[in-house]
Amino acid sequence: MPTAVAVITDRVRERLRRDGVDLAVRPEAAGSLVREEVRRYAERALAGDGPLLGDEPGTARQVLAQLTGHGPLQPLFDDPSVEEIWINGVDKVFAARNGVSESTGIRLSQIEIRDLVERMLQTSGRRVDLSSPFVDASLPDGSRLHVTIPDITREWSVNIRRFPQRIRSLQRLVELGSLDAALAEVLRDAVRAGRSILVTGATQAGKTTTLAALLGESAPSDRIVTVEETFELAIEARDVVAMQCRQPSLEGTGEVTLRRLVKEALRMRPDRIVVGEVRDAEALDLLLALNAGLPGMCTLHANSARDALAKLCTLPLLAGRNIDAGFILPTVAASLDLVVHCELLPDGRRRIREVVAPMGVEGATIAVRTVYEADAAPSPAASPARAVTR
Repeated sequence: MPTAVAVITDRVRERLRRDGVDLAVRPEAAGSLVREEVRRYAERALAGDGPLLGDEPGTARQVLAQLTGHGPLQPLFDDPSVEEIWINGVDKVFAARNGVSESTGIRLSQIEIRDLVERMLQTSGRRVDLSSPFVDASLPDGSRLHVTIPDITREWSVNIRRFPQRIRSLQRLVELGSLDAALAEVLRDAVRAGRSILVTGATQAGKTTTLAALLGESAPSDRIVTVEETFELAIEARDVVAMQCRQPSLEGTGEVTLRRLVKEALRMRPDRIVVGEVRDAEALDLLLALNAGLPGMCTLHANSARDALAKLCTLPLLAGRNIDAGFILPTVAASLDLVVHCELLPDGRRRIREVVAPMGVEGATIAVRTVYEADAAPSPAASPARAVTR
């Protein structure tokens, strides 16, 4: 038997279709229709036509969430401690709070999952279908959405990376225990001196948050140009231009890649160029920009700071056969000033594990000086660290 929320939701949808109301254009129309239908349902229930509503305002909120919000997932979006939500199937909805994952117990039908994805993609201009079974998009609240559909997966797979705590300064990371005040001062001075910084770490280690905090220390006069696959960085700067990639159309035209965005960014008179994440041949374009004297920042998935440097020496080779490894190695060593490696601890806390400075090429590797190294086994109350100079 349909629930009261389902019945009222269907009635509101029918009225929207009948009246030709597009909620994407007139989102405010949903509120009045929902309240009106909830009142009508309550009146019929009092007359014996259906179960009584125990909480009319609560029912209205649930119906509104089904129409314009995130349906049964809305409480997770309203919870500031939830930093990621993912759906593996109709009865497999998970959430991560403070770095620790848990099953939510929420159950969604296949139709609800598809409707949810459709609503989330509505404002992004992106699509997911058989011809394009993957999609990355930014949601209006700044969250990042990733969807994969069958037959790539058995069921619809949905990941929503949220940023409930927008951290825009190194001081805030100090307060959270992610780094100590002495290291924060070193990094702050490096940013203001126009140094190029690579932020590395595993998934969920806090790379984007650390990058945003570093950018928050930029001089007010800096013109910052950011390029990303999808918008994630939130920078409160006076002069900032943010660009994201674009998927090809149904005809296969109109795609804008990260490599193209890096090249376009150089024409915008940047004082600093920022690549949200380097993962492919765009590494070459970034290195060429940094090697021309333009300060930059970016993130990269890696197991350690040294592994990140080795990886960054490999990615440019994906740009074509005419790229010489003998050129890449010294270019990476000369272009980067600091590598900041982030770490996700088993208890869900995040911290900066190490900071190294490239010191030139030794044989077939880049020599580094360790600027900072965190203790191997931090106490639960803090993230102690020690500065080293080797």
